[in-house]
Amino acid sequence: MFSRYRTPAVSAPSRSAVGRRVRTVLPAGLATVVLVTGCSGFGGGGEGGGASDYPSRPVTFSVGSEPGSGWDATARAIVESMEREELTDTNISVQNQPGAVGCVLLNRMVTEYEGEEHQIAMTSTPLFSNELRGQCDHGYEDVTMIARLLIENFLVAVPANSPYADLTALLEAVKADPQSVPVGASGDDQLPFALLVQAAGGDPAQINFIEFESGGEYLTAMLNGDVAASVSGVTEYGPQIEAGELKGLGVLRDERLEAPLDQIPTAVELGYDVAISNWRGVYGPPGMPEQAVTYWQEELEELLGTASWQEIAERNQWETSYLTGEEYAEFLDSEHAQIEEALQSIGATG
Repeated sequence: MFSRYRTPAVSAPSRSAVGRRVRTVLPAGLATVVLVTGCSGFGGGGEGGGASDYPSRPVTFSVGSEPGSGWDATARAIVESMEREELTDTNISVQNQPGAVGCVLLNRMVTEYEGEEHQIAMTSTPLFSNELRGQCDHGYEDVTMIARLLIENFLVAVPANSPYADLTALLEAVKADPQSVPVGASGDDQLPFALLVQAAGGDPAQINFIEFESGGEYLTAMLNGDVAASVSGVTEYGPQIEAGELKGLGVLRDERLEAPLDQIPTAVELGYDVAISNWRGVYGPPGMPEQAVTYWQEELEELLGTASWQEIAERNQWETSYLTGEEYAEFLDSEHAQIEEALQSIGATG
């Protein structure tokens, strides 16, 4: 069992130099944590002058999933806000490169774009979990982590006409006959549901997970009856819950979400001491020139304070939490250790 993981307070921007890496120890208890973005190689080498020389051509902002996913929504929100706030006059195109929950994109960044300064990408927990599960050859130490931007909460959803009236009914059905309850989740989304089943006294290794590449595919699968339930971020299922197409059974945080999703109970209040959240951030290829890293850290820091970003964050119930520098490097090491121990507890490491 894992210790309760409390989401840290919103971080004040840090411009400290990166490099020192500190290993922290996972406390004992129940549901762990996710909020990160990171890597050694911050501000990698490369030639060039100051940040004023960058960018010299259009930037490609890659997303390792299909349109409609949380990664996709975040990347497009960043570009939209930067344009609305006139923070850049450079063309930034969002490019979807789906495959293996971000691993296809990660491999390309490592093997094809090393040292490239006009390639950035969106990432989150799969940067850890894919490698730890043995599903990807690369991880956070192989790329240039630029900044953590936000924290998003997980929720469990079912179709509006589901026979499962509440989270307890769903978890009891999974305990009794796991194969009869297909659950849509992939990558980092599997961990929170596995911890719920574990907290309910079931065997996480027996869960019948069905994997897709994007939130849109999960939504279709639920509405078609191909999966009985799914777990994902609020961004992906919140609009469908508001529209009455889906029903939220539980949110994995200590307190309820704000309206209009405040009717969804927390797993904690239902008796399952599981509070786990996801993070999203931006990374670049290995050896990304320092001027490019500095440019994006400064632009993203400014972006998160704008009215347009705050409007988008409030609409999606994102918790802005910016982090760079030495604190970020330490945070990544700590989170990697926590994810590894969590996955080991449910028998999910490679």
